[in-house]
Amino acid sequence: MAGKVKWVTDIEKSVLINNFEKRGWIQVSENEDWNFYWMSVQTIRNVFSVETGYRLSDDQIVNHFPNHYELTRKDLMVKNIKRYRKELEKEGSPLAEKDESGKYLYLDFVPVTFMLPADYNLFVEEFRKNPSSTWIMKPCGKAQGKGIFLINKLSQIKKWSRDSKTSSFVSQSSKEAYVISLYINNPLLIGGRKFDLRLYVLVSTYRPLRCYMYKLGFCRFCTVKYTPSTSELDNMFVHLTNVAIQKHGDDYNHIHGGKWTVSNLRLYLESIRGKEVTNKLFDEIHWIIVQSLKAVAPVMNNDKHCFECYGYDIIIDDKLKPWLIEVNASPSLTSSTANDRILKYNLINDTLNIAVPNGEIPDYKWNKSPPKEAFGNYEILYDEEMAQNEGLDRDFRSRSGQSIGLKGTRARDSGRSVPTTWK
Repeated sequence: MAGKVKWVTDIEKSVLINNFEKRGWIQVSENEDWNFYWMSVQTIRNVFSVETGYRLSDDQIVNHFPNHYELTRKDLMVKNIKRYRKELEKEGSPLAEKDESGKYLYLDFVPVTFMLPADYNLFVEEFRKNPSSTWIMKPCGKAQGKGIFLINKLSQIKKWSRDSKTSSFVSQSSKEAYVISLYINNPLLIGGRKFDLRLYVLVSTYRPLRCYMYKLGFCRFCTVKYTPSTSELDNMFVHLTNVAIQKHGDDYNHIHGGKWTVSNLRLYLESIRGKEVTNKLFDEIHWIIVQSLKAVAPVMNNDKHCFECYGYDIIIDDKLKPWLIEVNASPSLTSSTANDRILKYNLINDTLNIAVPNGEIPDYKWNKSPPKEAFGNYEILYDEEMAQNEGLDRDFRSRSGQSIGLKGTRARDSGRSVPTTWK
């Protein structure tokens, strides 16, 4: 196709701009004709809003789905996963099977969570079942650890809500909703420190679902050794792995940025827990990601002008059970170290190779199935169309087309295998 791609971005990051310029693409302003717009979540809201939005033409693509927040807002993600579980239960799906205590055997991958203020009474009921538990409060619409705090007493919530005189919960702001989740107080520790995983997942289409896992994710470590002690509940350097928090710590290392590659984590776990156990852990992480995408696929506006690269945050507990904490619509492209810059530059390069094949002017009608040579460090995590064609729906596909599902993986509470429909 003749002509150069015309690009716009409202995110001035070198890892983006260098990738556009390397391809010989032409920078234009948002008021001119453009083909590719890497935009912030605020801008995408305006593009697709009823009042200010406009119709995208056949040769325009953008880097967010219109209602990505169904997955990336903390409250909506949990709401959609809960709905998905109930639907599978209604269908009689083996995936929705529960143990004797009523816990999901295969779909228990998000911590117990309530919305505040709406679910306050339900939360109190749950809290009183285990009054020694610790909970984490997060504002639904904020990132980088802003507004987060831990509580272990009901009185702390009442104080926060500025309404300690009544049992009814009053939100701090009529506009700002919070989620409150059971805190994972037994995280897997390395060197005595808590960490989480940041994994990148590219979705090219939701219906049919096609998603890719980036192989070069990383771990983010806290700078202060972990303790479940209630005296340290206010110390965010112990509990929150966000770089935006940790970089202000006295022990923050500016050379490695408190980060470890996922491949280093795998090698470490293989050496102390064994290869089979480590492979099962990563299969379960892949399982979680696909399930979360399947949960939101029915409500996602599958606009053909869109793709999205999500930042998944996963915590592993000391029993090697992975938990989905949240999904970010605009994972940080700021480089805190030299290795970080290289990783994020390559991430954008590989994302563009899949989203904009051959760097040519896009045509939104294409089938979004790039050749394997274009994948770079991505590998297909799940391809719904391929799975259905081969009669293996709910299966994962590796780059070679072989199953990388959860065959033989043991459900932790029951000793049962994951249902055979997942190979």
